[in-house]
Amino acid sequence: MANRKPIYLDYCATTPCDPAVVEAMLPFFTTHFGNASSASHRYGWEAAEAVQIAREQIAELIHASPDEILFTSGATEALNLAIQGLFTHYHAKGNHLITCTTEHHAVLDTMRFLEQYRGAKVTYLSVNANGKLDLEELKNAITDQTLLICLMYANNETGVLHPVKSISEIAHRYGIPFLTDATQAAGILPMDVEKDGIDLMAISAHKMYGPKGAGALYVRKRFLGRRLQLVPLLHGGGQEKGMRSGTLNVPAIVGFGKAAELVMQHRETEYLRLQQLRDRLEKALVAAGCIIHGSTEPRLPHVTHVHTPGIPSRVLIPALAAEIALSAGSACSSATGQPSHVLKAMGMSDEEAFSSLRISVGRFTTEEELQYSIQLIGNAIERLRQAD
Repeated sequence: MANRKPIYLDYCATTPCDPAVVEAMLPFFTTHFGNASSASHRYGWEAAEAVQIAREQIAELIHASPDEILFTSGATEALNLAIQGLFTHYHAKGNHLITCTTEHHAVLDTMRFLEQYRGAKVTYLSVNANGKLDLEELKNAITDQTLLICLMYANNETGVLHPVKSISEIAHRYGIPFLTDATQAAGILPMDVEKDGIDLMAISAHKMYGPKGAGALYVRKRFLGRRLQLVPLLHGGGQEKGMRSGTLNVPAIVGFGKAAELVMQHRETEYLRLQQLRDRLEKALVAAGCIIHGSTEPRLPHVTHVHTPGIPSRVLIPALAAEIALSAGSACSSATGQPSHVLKAMGMSDEEAFSSLRISVGRFTTEEELQYSIQLIGNAIERLRQAD
């Protein structure tokens, strides 16, 4: 394996496009290149029809109605539209938002923007050492000024799941909409926005073997008898029912829809396969003296976040980089040089946070690759400990 590209174990950062996704997209770069807003000729009709099919596929993935799906450039834009759009429309009724210290920066930075420039008051809920929320803390944080509860479905570093159904029940008891970032979960777990009581949901194509540059925001049609209202971030063309102006990225949207279709076809068997690979990896890591973060909580089946005592990730990752591609945590935060805000929120020291890795397997990870990776990681850990 020394002459091949590194084994990819960073599926939480992004996923390769499935070949079937690429095949579905290709005609929309060439023969079916029309603008989906061109309503006067066949080229536009073909593009509009393809977008509608993708909308239906993504709606089916999460058990929503197609007219509840808004296409965006990704989950970051979807989250910004949901948070800023809702705050802007409803801020006369209140200015309080609730989120959590372990959210993705797409949420945290948007919340801080609203605090700094729009007069928002934000409660950042804490988590315990395993990344678990306290639902009593959530209840106690709610005030008569609370406009939104925003808590992720699954953490992008540890894979720990939040109890979204319980959260939505609390939110709805007080008449508050619930937004969840399902970016990491939507391509892995069964999703049902109706059963889970989710009012707004952000997802992204490139985390489920689709292309980069396509995402979606689900907005429930009826919340307390009316549709939730959002103020658009972008203006200039009125696409997506006036909620997201700009020419639709038809090839990426088509790929997004195909990716959703493939997830639904293989989700159950793939879940079990990934879980088996992860469990085998974690058994070897624990035997090597490592500590798995969040291991006592319900987690995504393909993610391992591990503490390697005494071995900084800045040393271990380069030692493996020629043969294994993995990361210390979120791709969005990897260049900052700061310890993971997720691990710090879980009560870890800087030393623990800087000595941690995120390893994530995926659709194209083979048993041979995993076994070889286990051997390489184990050898590197032993070698670096002896050298210390």
